Amino acid sequence: VGRKGSSKEGYAVGDTTPEAKKRQMSTEVNIASTEYIGEPWTFLDCPGSVELIQDSLNALMVADTAIVVCEPDTARALTVAPILNFLDENDIPHILFINKMDTAISSVKETLESLQQHSRRPLILREVPIREDEHIIGHVDLVSERAFQWTPGQPSELIEIPGSVQNREEEARVELLESLADFDDTLLEELLEDIIPSSEEIYNSLSNDLKNSYIVPVFFGSAEQDNGIRRVLKALRHEAPEASATAQRLGIEADGGGTVAQVFKTVHAGHAGKMSFARVWRGEVADGMTLNGERVGGLQRVVGLKHDKVAKMLPGDIASLGRMDGVATGDTLTESGNGKDAGADWPDARSPLFALSIHAQHRDDEVKLSGALAKLSDEDPSISFGPDSDTGEFLMWGQGEMHLLVTIDRLEGKYGLSVTSQRPQVPYKETIRQTISQHARHKKQSGGHGEFGDVHLDIKPLPRGSGFQFNDVITGGVVPKQYIPAVKTGVKEFMVRGPLGFPVVDIGVTLTDGQFHAVDSSEMAFKKAAGQAMREGMPGCKPVLLEPIYQVHLVLPNEFTSKVQRLVSGRRGQILGFDAKPGWEGWDEVTVQLPQSEMHDL
Repeated sequence: VGRKGSSKEGYAVGDTTPEAKKRQMSTEVNIASTEYIGEPWTFLDCPGSVELIQDSLNALMVADTAIVVCEPDTARALTVAPILNFLDENDIPHILFINKMDTAISSVKETLESLQQHSRRPLILREVPIREDEHIIGHVDLVSERAFQWTPGQPSELIEIPGSVQNREEEARVELLESLADFDDTLLEELLEDIIPSSEEIYNSLSNDLKNSYIVPVFFGSAEQDNGIRRVLKALRHEAPEASATAQRLGIEADGGGTVAQVFKTVHAGHAGKMSFARVWRGEVADGMTLNGERVGGLQRVVGLKHDKVAKMLPGDIASLGRMDGVATGDTLTESGNGKDAGADWPDARSPLFALSIHAQHRDDEVKLSGALAKLSDEDPSISFGPDSDTGEFLMWGQGEMHLLVTIDRLEGKYGLSVTSQRPQVPYKETIRQTISQHARHKKQSGGHGEFGDVHLDIKPLPRGSGFQFNDVITGGVVPKQYIPAVKTGVKEFMVRGPLGFPVVDIGVTLTDGQFHAVDSSEMAFKKAAGQAMREGMPGCKPVLLEPIYQVHLVLPNEFTSKVQRLVSGRRGQILGFDAKPGWEGWDEVTVQLPQSEMHDL
């Protein structure tokens, strides 16, 4: 990493795509392999938006340690809850970094209390702030008991611990040691005997507890000013688990035989072809070798837009594997191809939550659009697409409006497709509430053979969900058998668009009587007669509009559960019940029924 970048200025090392620059934020996982204090590091910069979370979850699976960045604002603490829950569920070691402390709204203590509600693991403060005129100007490390004054863009300066901070530092250090003692019997005995543990003991305990996901260390600073960043990196350098521990977490024995690698990201890079980003857990990966039946077509080490060729990858390395077309995100790669026996289950793709109706502006691009979407779905499995069975619209599904707009930007920028989008049509239907008998005769004379068809239909409502039923009770051949299917066809063609303008469902139609002409009758004539009978009779059946109603599960902090009633009733919905969400302490899952037309901007 040659210099510090800026998303706002559009020259960040990672956020290089047009859609990222447009929004001044990460829109996909960015990979940067570099060195720090002479050691190799690979950073996986993940999007912060919950709508773009699929790419982040895949990357987190192969990370040794995750850094969860949050703001010092108690009102925004719950925004990191989905990530914290995922990390907890998968036992992924992680730390918290409270950013923007130079413009803090809430205190460190208040922020921690809010965040603790969303973490199953105890949040352990590693440092306390040094304040001057209500501004944070540095920190005291609770392990080394050394104080540092921040200097924007420069390493912190070592200073004496200010007298105003000493009492708070001593209290916080005791809290840190007591928290660590919950998982360390030796440390507990020392504390009970009033023995002061050495810094080395404390660091070892921190390292062990982080590796085993017992605790979540908490740091703070300002990324924009470079304040507190080096402290975090140095802590990770000494305390983060090694790649072998991460492999073990995924169910892979790092000391076993044979090569094992894990694909965590897929990119279709135009002329460069498909790139599978993978991490090696065991053995080595070399250019040209065969994994899962696919030949590796080049290895590249990535730093933003810069790709450097490498000859091989060793355990812990991350690089892109070229042109492995049969490989997907989440695949475990082995020389035998039996990767399913070597790795843990990969998280399922996120279920779709939001849809847009899309189409290519140019008809010639329709086929190209489907191909481009298939590649984008390969990159991001939380994207799905296809025609709607009710409206015929081509829908693209994702995690939210921004997620889909980012995808549309990629269709335009990456594949040169001009795409229009709109809110999907609501697939209203209609049915009837009253039975009626209707007679209709279609008769037309045009010089030669004419057209003649005569039908009597009984039209009645059926229970919801019954669909369409057609019967005939014709006797005496008043309507020859060969014409009866045409009557059914005429009825069904009318049902495509009923008197209210929507498809008709849940009705039964019975052909009870009719007449035919030996010369002029035909299938077409009886089909037209049936359609005429439906057209004339249906308005008298008291047609009623059917609105699609979804059963929706709302997951939210229990402090907001009481407000759901107003939200749901304002959208013509109904609450069916609520309960605590399993595994999410302090969160409820509310089950409601909502009309589809009220859900688009939910």
